[in-house]
Amino acid sequence: MISKIKEKQKAITLRKKGLSYNEILKLVSVSKSTLSVWLRAVSIAERHKQRFTDKRRQAQIKAQQACREKRIKITAEIKSAALKNIKYINKRELWLIGVALYWAEGSKEHQTSTRVQFSNSDPKMIKLFLQWLRRCCRVSNDEIIFAIYLHETVFERKEEIKKYWSEITGFSLDRFQSIVWKKNKINTKRKNIGNDYYGLLRVIVRRSTNFNRKISGWIEGVCKSSGIV
Repeated sequence: MISKIKEKQKAITLRKKGLSYNEILKLVSVSKSTLSVWLRAVSIAERHKQRFTDKRRQAQIKAQQACREKRIKITAEIKSAALKNIKYINKRELWLIGVALYWAEGSKEHQTSTRVQFSNSDPKMIKLFLQWLRRCCRVSNDEIIFAIYLHETVFERKEEIKKYWSEITGFSLDRFQSIVWKKNKINTKRKNIGNDYYGLLRVIVRRSTNFNRKISGWIEGVCKSSGIV
């Protein structure tokens, strides 16, 4: 009994010094429920309360960091395994990929004079579409021009952005003279804002109305072969 009284007094003293329950349990051999009963009426200084708050915050940050690192590791493992599923893409597979890309992001043949136009902000997708035009559709570089769609708030960056798309596509700067300025608000939930914002690039094939009709036929063929129409 005397031992318990001593342990209780020790626990109270340690608590008043600002130790947490877990820290006290390492020094006093009682259950956490018993400790809670002993200390629930014990007040502690504000500076100690702040220390507990800081420790909880640090513990949360540490746990979040651990979760983040675990998520990054799992993501890397999944992507690495998935990457091995794609070995070599032959010309026909690239052709089908390009048809699907245009179906999703290209100008449709709704009007009689619609040219082939493909718009996107993803540089990798732009590169793949250009490869599709050249390898699968035999479109020469001379037939390709570009238009950049930008928000008016980045007017001062227009030359930097033109240079960026020039480097991405491998085309000279004189192919990027056309800039369309947008006045609507940039969606703040998007990641490509600030210095990472390079607008949207439109790839245009000159004199390509019949080519656009041909692509529409390919898209219909994909639909029929897939059994969806």
